[in-house]
Amino acid sequence: MTTAAQQAMRRTMEVYSASTRFALACNTSSKIAEAIQSRCAILRFTRLTDAQVLLRLEQVCKAESVEYNDSGLAALVFTAEGDMRNAINNLQSTFSGFNSVTETTVLKVCDQPHPQIIKNILQAVLIQEPRNLDTALATLQNLYQRGYAPVDLCATIFKVAKTLDIPEPLKLDTLKQIGLTHMRIADGAASLLQLSALLASLYTM
Repeated sequence: MTTAAQQAMRRTMEVYSASTRFALACNTSSKIAEAIQSRCAILRFTRLTDAQVLLRLEQVCKAESVEYNDSGLAALVFTAEGDMRNAINNLQSTFSGFNSVTETTVLKVCDQPHPQIIKNILQAVLIQEPRNLDTALATLQNLYQRGYAPVDLCATIFKVAKTLDIPEPLKLDTLKQIGLTHMRIADGAASLLQLSALLASLYTM
């Protein structure tokens, strides 16, 4: 919701406060104007666990006779990041577009790189012996040329890195480097060079 729209809503809330109650939902409360927040009773909820999201998705699929498989639901959970609304929206979009919910169709709708490809990249620079930076860079470049945005690639790298079976100190350093790269991309330096530099820094750990 734009700033102008929020100002318009603020006026509407003032005029009809005696007869109307407004319920607003958001993921980032800091993006809501202070004038609106001051008129609200704020309830904060923690993100749902993956198990909770999966259970609800299964219930929705059965109730709506949606054709799905386990890998498809796992992909929905992966892309939702604890957001039930996002998970259900992606489920609806996937079923509307493909009439079935599989890992491939979900990732097409969400336009995210395949987690296994990202995992292979991270394994090449962090786990494999010997490590192989050239292969990782070639795979990354292929994803970039296929049209994936650097911010989406970085976000998926972060999510996959959290699941890697590596020593905790190495995982913390890895997530820190990914976070710094994500910050630079968000600041406007959205290029393949930033992601390549990230892999190079992980390779030297």
